[in-house]
Amino acid sequence: MRFDILTLFPAMFQGPLTESILKRAQQAGRIEFHLHDIRQWTTDRHRTADDTPYGGGAGMVMKAEPLAAAIRAVRAADDRPGETILLTPDGELLTQQIVRELASLPRLLLVCGHYEGIDERVRETLIDRELSIGDYVLTGGELAAMVVVDAVARLVPGVIDSESIVEESHSDFLLEYPHYTRPAVWEGRAVPSVLLSGHHGEIARWRRAERLRRTLARRPDLLARAAAAGVLTKADLALLAELGWRPEVSDGA
Repeated sequence: MRFDILTLFPAMFQGPLTESILKRAQQAGRIEFHLHDIRQWTTDRHRTADDTPYGGGAGMVMKAEPLAAAIRAVRAADDRPGETILLTPDGELLTQQIVRELASLPRLLLVCGHYEGIDERVRETLIDRELSIGDYVLTGGELAAMVVVDAVARLVPGVIDSESIVEESHSDFLLEYPHYTRPAVWEGRAVPSVLLSGHHGEIARWRRAERLRRTLARRPDLLARAAAAGVLTKADLALLAELGWRPEVSDGA
């Protein structure tokens, strides 16, 4: 899978893209990154990529001409189909479902907004999708782009062992179960005995129950979505009822 990242600050990506799993995935040829400095498409000697907003107001706005030229040139550099995505606080909220959709594409072109944002005419003509990583504002889209890259890349086949992804938080609207490792007793706190039993069926049931308990305690809103998606079994629903789950409450009704 190919990631193209358009930014005014390409140096910000040096560390995140060259460490850990992303580094190994690149070395294995599973993913590739191409950083593009938007200022390369400016036409004045000062490499001006932003200007004051029409109508007045604080801050600067990224200019249409260099950004549009950058998007068009980068799109033309590879004929693999994909999406051009703008990272912006007023975009669609990123979810695991969207991450899975993006991971199925052979290419993503991520546009990092900055300052007060980009000229609206570029958004209207050259952007396929707008994404936000949360209801807060960052200094630019670079950190958001890193989040999108990390979340999407790990779902590309061959990047991570598929078994590690099956029961992760949000994979089926439920949060992940607790994890333990050696020693069996730490500061007087013991690992749950079922995990030491060697009984795989009991361990699987314990983990499922813990996923349900944790989701109910921390993100009850997800349970309604899980129920609507049909991922909750009769046994799941029975346990949740014992734990006091009321679907109409978690659903916000």
